[in-house]
Formats: sequence, C-alpha cells, structure tokens
Amino acid sequence: MRKIFETSKINGMTLKNRLVRSATWEGMCAPGGAVTVKLTDYYKGLAQGGVGLIITGYAFVRPDGQQMPGQMGVHTDDLVPALAKMVRAVHDSGGTICMQLVHVGGQTTPEMIGRQPLAPSAVEAAQYGGVMPAAMTKADIEEVVEAFGEGARRAKEAGFDAVQLHAAHGYLINQFLSPLTNRRDDEYGGSLADRCLFLTEVYDRVRGAVGDAFPVMMKLNGSDNLEGGLDIDDSVEVARQLDGMGIDAIEVSGGTAASGEATPVRKKISKPEKEAYNLPLARRVKEAVSCPVISVGGYRSFEVAEKTIADDADYVAISRPLIREPNLPARWQQGDTSNATCISCNKCFIPGIKEGGIYCVVEKEKRAKKA
Repeated sequence: MRKIFETSKINGMTLKNRLVRSATWEGMCAPGGAVTVKLTDYYKGLAQGGVGLIITGYAFVRPDGQQMPGQMGVHTDDLVPALAKMVRAVHDSGGTICMQLVHVGGQTTPEMIGRQPLAPSAVEAAQYGGVMPAAMTKADIEEVVEAFGEGARRAKEAGFDAVQLHAAHGYLINQFLSPLTNRRDDEYGGSLADRCLFLTEVYDRVRGAVGDAFPVMMKLNGSDNLEGGLDIDDSVEVARQLDGMGIDAIEVSGGTAASGEATPVRKKISKPEKEAYNLPLARRVKEAVSCPVISVGGYRSFEVAEKTIADDADYVAISRPLIREPNLPARWQQGDTSNATCISCNKCFIPGIKEGGIYCVVEKEKRAKKA
C-alpha cells in the first residue's frame, strides 16, 4: 500500500514523499520573465516546508505565450543563470523542483504580448475573454514546438529535476486537444488522433532535448467541464497514447477559465466530500496507463490525501494550502494531521498582480490583528 511519507521515484528522480506542490502562478518575476530574489526565497520556503516535489508556476516558452504579469519565462538562454541560482537554493534547502512549460495560446491579450494571440483556430471562445486569436500556420506550429524543446533544454541546463508540459486549463496544448477551440481541417484537427498531434510533437521535441533519463511529465485535463469540450473518454485516450510514448507521470486536472463553478480552482472546500474534486477523472486515467498519476484538486485533509494515495493515485498535488502554510507537509509528517488552514477563498490571487506576488490575504490580516 502506498503511503504519503515514503520515498518514491519518477524516472530516477527521488521524491521524499508523495505530496506535490501543483504549479501556481506566483507573479514574482521581473518583466521579461526573469527570476527574482523574492521568487527564489518563496521556493526555498516551500522546500523547507517539506513538500516532496515543487512544480513551478507556468513558464512561458515564447514571449507570445505569456498570460500574466510576473510570470516566469524560459524563452531565452539569458534567463538560465538566475534559474540555476534558484534551483541551487531549492536543492540546498532539501527540495526537488520541476519546471512547468506553457504556451497559453489564445488565452492572453494583445496588451500582454504586443500582438494578436495565436491559437489552433480563429474562433471565439469564452476563455479568450473576447479576444479573437489568429489561427496558427504550420510554420507557427513548428516554431512553438521548437520553443517547447528549447525551454526544456534550458530547464535541464539550469539544474531542474524534471519538466512538466501544461496540457490543461485551456492553454495552447489543451486548445489543440479540445474540439471547441480546434476547428482545423488539416492534420492537426478533426479526429482525436489529429487533435493530439501537436501534443505528441511537443513531447517528442522535449524528450529529444532532455533525453530518456530525464523526467518529462504532463498536466492533462481529464475534462474541460464544458459542453462540446474535451471529455474524459478522449482524455483517457490521450493519456494512453502519451504513456505509450514514455511520459513519466500525468497530473490529472479539469476545467478551464470558461467552465464556471467547475473551474480548476474551486471555492468553499469546507468538508471532505468537497475535496478531491478531480479524483474521478484521475481514477479513469490511472486505469488506462502504467506511469504514475498525480491527483490534484481541493485536497485539504490528511485523511483524504492519505486515502487517495493508498487507493487511487500515486501522488497528491496541492496548491492553495501551501500559499497559507508552506510548512503543511512537515506539520503532517510531525504528527499534527489537522486540516490545512486554507479556506479556499481564492483571495490569494487577487493582490498578486498589483503587489508583486501572491500571498494569503487571510493569514496577513490575521497577523496584522495580532500585531
């Protein structure tokens, strides 16, 4: 039986426990995506808090793939030295760190990237916020595929322990997978196999850049939670195909910015029945693949995380609880297995844009009252 606090490996990468910090935009990078001391210290805190694997906030592989201010970049060699310094700080603090690679496609704005966003097809989608993207040419596709490979190369050169492809939450890879946003009539659109071609090309390029012995993982929507979008049956087939190609782990999430109450980040997780809201999707994927599966979505209690790892998934990923309590894994391991103090209010994401980084608003207000 799998247990939370046991050592495990993903393609040679040793993890001290089965708790994963799921990728979270921090908003702490300089303009252009360069790592700052503030972000380095943030990751040091996560490493010291005892989580088994840190997955970074989504790092854009090209400037036109950026979505948010303060987002990490991995699009130029000039960024590698600061990335390497951050990785060393994490390793020196006992942590293991994976870079998440992304191009957000149509889910950005001309104001952010200085041009019309790119997407598989020139179609309006709710997650695009009213901005009509330009349909990617085959030359565009090849250039972005290459950018993913180059981003992975830079991550490995900087000393990261793994990379993760972001194929969820309505970003570019997910846009190719979803029939809602992919209306192409060439080899990249139509059937599921054709809609999956962009992802498989990205994976092949990344694997070629880092080699077989370096962990390459994927974050996949089990479902877009949108009528007409990617559903669990198709996602299982995507997972099965990538598993056959050698993907090293799959984190199963769900939803996009357009999926309402079924968004990736849900509120009011106040009891065990509301936790693990993507677990049914993770179970379906787990049944279909041989690689490790990571379940993410609303974990707040030790008991639910423990049961998931014992019965259903290989790892549990958490995000918002670590914004308030970066030492939560250590607290649980030391015997205090009371619930995470996160109240799932989502206020942590609101101040980050203006104030240079996410933080727990509730915790800050609590400390201010005590002062």
